[in-house]
Amino acid sequence: MILPTPTMETERLRLRPFTDADAEDLFALQSDVQVLRYWDSPPWDDRASIARFMVGCRKMAEEGSGARVAIERRSDQAFIGWCTLNSWNPAFRSASLGYCLNQAAWGNGYATEAAHALLRWAFGAFDLNRIQSEVDTRNAASARVLEKLGFRLEGTLREDCIVDGVVSDSWVYGLLRSEWAG
Repeated sequence: MILPTPTMETERLRLRPFTDADAEDLFALQSDVQVLRYWDSPPWDDRASIARFMVGCRKMAEEGSGARVAIERRSDQAFIGWCTLNSWNPAFRSASLGYCLNQAAWGNGYATEAAHALLRWAFGAFDLNRIQSEVDTRNAASARVLEKLGFRLEGTLREDCIVDGVVSDSWVYGLLRSEWAG
């Protein structure tokens, strides 16, 4: 099932499919050590990663397994990050939510605003019962984003990530359709 990547607008943001014009901003974001310090993979160090990321975006759309959208500010069309709904499992009626924003965008509520729009789309486009998200236990800001969206902390995955030799735990958050305030 092909699922076109959505374009959505919020009060301050535009969520849209990635384009080739996003390549340099995307590389800057994904190669930023501070941005990826709590990520489940190391920062990018080669430009071939851009093509792999873009192929992944198209593959999700073609398979109908989710969507990854670029986030830009409406006021100046600046690329500030991305948000994704992936790992859609139609049998379990579940999917996963993720997001990554550049440092200049932190603390402005953009992650919450973008994720809320993508959740609204996801609950409408898929027959979802549950959306899950995992966050490094050291990343309190990301945990707050999920809690503002109505996600509940469900548990801890102990030592589930090892990135560049650093072992970390992750919190698992879940949001059920019956809890979604929309």
